[in-house]
Amino acid sequence: MWMKTVFWGLLLFMLVATTMAVEYGARSHNSGPWSWCDPATGYKVSTLTGCRAMVKLQCVGSQVPEAVLRDCCQQLANINNEWCRCGDLSSMLRSVYQELGVRDGKEVLPGCLKEVMKLTAASVPEVCKVPIPNPSGDRAGVCYWAAYPDV
Repeated sequence: MWMKTVFWGLLLFMLVATTMAVEYGARSHNSGPWSWCDPATGYKVSTLTGCRAMVKLQCVGSQVPEAVLRDCCQQLANINNEWCRCGDLSSMLRSVYQELGVRDGKEVLPGCLKEVMKLTAASVPEVCKVPIPNPSGDRAGVCYWAAYPDV
């Protein structure tokens, strides 16, 4: 009898694990809700001009005007698919690096290190209290790519 219980328990575990793997994209990088954010599929990446200004100001230690913060948070909230918000922030950050001619250097702006700018940009959803998908189950937080060196 206990063998039958163990068998059904393992079967149930495998069913749940397979469902979760499909839901969270274990099959491939291009599957799951974030694949809707791919410009190749027609998705228009938001430029997040308010967030560009906010991230630059915060990175150099300047006070961020309330209007700039409000614009950034509104632009981020206007991205209907919450799965696309971190991707758009990452895209915005890469364009800032390109605009400033940043390569592999450490300093993006005088007094602003590349790593600080990256972490500042990644934390915008938390600052704005705008929901993003997050492995911890929270609805706000820091974008996952903050942990990767190539952003």
